[in-house]
This record gives sequence, structure tokens and C-alpha cells, in this order.
Amino acid sequence: MTHQTLPWLNRFWKNLKGLASSQARRELSQRLNNSHNLKHNEFLIIGLGRFGTSLAMSLTAYEHDVLAIDSDIKRVQQLSNLLPHVIQLDATDIDALREVGAESFDTGVVCIGTEFEANILATSTLQKLGVRRVITKARTITQQEILQKVGAGEVILPEHEAGVRLARRLAAIDFVDFMELSQDTGVVEIIAPDYFVGKSLKEAEIRQKFGVAVVAIRRANQEVVISPAADEVIQQDDILVVLGRTVDCEKLRH
Repeated sequence: MTHQTLPWLNRFWKNLKGLASSQARRELSQRLNNSHNLKHNEFLIIGLGRFGTSLAMSLTAYEHDVLAIDSDIKRVQQLSNLLPHVIQLDATDIDALREVGAESFDTGVVCIGTEFEANILATSTLQKLGVRRVITKARTITQQEILQKVGAGEVILPEHEAGVRLARRLAAIDFVDFMELSQDTGVVEIIAPDYFVGKSLKEAEIRQKFGVAVVAIRRANQEVVISPAADEVIQQDDILVVLGRTVDCEKLRH
């Protein structure tokens, strides 16, 4: 058991928040990076709106090779100083994609948001070329269903997912703070419920009953207990820093 002061926890909490503050595009780039076990891979990004551009830049920052494509020459010119490999090309043209060696890329991500027909055609074309992993951005659930039917290996809905995350944060009114680590996992700060006060962590059986872990306790006097031991007693007005599935963390409020 280690006792620290409040600034340490503030830094700890700030660092955790930094991991989760990215929008869906950065989360996707992290997932793509991690899913290949940090190997050097090649990604084809089609459609350079805000989402596609940020995804391409993030993957480039992870030191992967990225070929970014857009049909708008002005957009390509705007990004030519930001992305090392960006070209103007019609991604619905299979011959044009063959010319740039699209079939050799590990992953293709279609980020066309404004023209759904082009989105479908580009997705289908990557499938025909044999790109091993095809991920496509959709704007609605209906678009997602259509894209899945034409063979998209994975369909993401950034706006929908961002709305769900915000709703979770707004709904967690009893949480002092909340940070989502993944789609169903988060870290929360919650005022210790009355039924925990006076009990040790072992007696409270928080992990056994709720399936979550208390990783720190902040006292009312601003003292912080990091990685508290099983015999640490929960006091009145303690704030528990809890890690676990969001739905399990919410059960602590009741």
C-alpha cells in the first residue's frame, strides 16, 4: 500500500484521460496498430475528409506506411505537405487501384462519407482485389447493414459510437468522473456508497460481487491510496477509482 498526495493522482488521472480523449478515428488507428502486434504494415486510406485524414495521419505517426487516396485533387494538394503518400484517384475504378498496387496492402479503410454509392463501390472493389482486411465507415445503421451485405469485413459508425459514449457519460450522474477505455470498459471515480463505509475492501467484496477493481482511493483530506491492500478500510466521503466494465461500475451506484 502506498500513500501519495493529490497531485500524483491528478497526473495519474490526466494520463488516463489522455488515452481516452481521442475521437473514434484515433481509436481506430490505435486498434489497427495494436492488431498487427506493432509490426510494420501498409494501410490504404480512401476518402480524406476529417475522419480519413486524421486516421491517415495517426497511422503515419505510428510509423506505418500509408497510401492516402481522394478523388478531389484540391484536397490532395492541401494534404501533400502533411502526408508522405497521398494521390488523386477514383477508388471505384478497379484498374486505377491496380495501378497503385492496392491488392498488396494489408488493410484498406474506406472513409467516403458524402457519396454512399462511391463508398459501396470502393468497398466492393477492394474485396475483388483481395485486400485482406477491409474496413468501411458508415453514417447510419442502414448503411452499415448494406455495407456488410456487400462484403465489408468491418463497418464503423463514428458519429453513432461517439453519441453512445457521450450518453454513457451524461447518464453516469453519480460518477465524480468517467473515462472510457474501450467500448464497454472504463475507469470511474465514484463517491463510496454508504453500505461500503467502515468495511475493508476484502469485506466489501467489490471484485467478487461487482467484477470491478478498486485501483485507488482518494480520501476527504486529499490523501490518496494507490493500489490499496485488501485490508484498506473505506471511509466516509472516500472517492473510489474503479476499473471495470461500464455496466458493472454503474451497479456500484445502487
